[in-house]
Amino acid sequence: MDHEYGPIVLEHFVNPRNVGEIPGASAVGQIKNDVCGDLTKLFLRIEGGRIVDARFKTFGCGASIASASLLTTLVRGKTVEEAAALSAAQIAAALGGLPETKAHSAVLAEDVLRAALADWRARGSGVPPAAACAG
Repeated sequence: MDHEYGPIVLEHFVNPRNVGEIPGASAVGQIKNDVCGDLTKLFLRIEGGRIVDARFKTFGCGASIASASLLTTLVRGKTVEEAAALSAAQIAAALGGLPETKAHSAVLAEDVLRAALADWRARGSGVPPAAACAG
């Protein structure tokens, strides 16, 4: 890891939180950064408009892993609206800052959150697709 990373980034890289998948997730988002090739997949469980669980899988650099890890800790317990207001700048700030060359990692985290929330909305705000089509 680059010596430009702060202690929070290093901690979330070495000990990432909430790694893995959520079986039967309410929402799933996946984004690939075409410039660097990093890929993040985010799984959310949303109940009553509130994110009750968040997990991720990332194939990428330490900053992308740390950004996704921190993202899952930031969105847990938040309403969908509160989570939707989260920005890459806020993610980077919560990490204690990122080197300019790694700022895209926080953008990747924001983008994957937006993709997951869009998936949730497309599913009818948590209604399973089969139930939404029935009747």
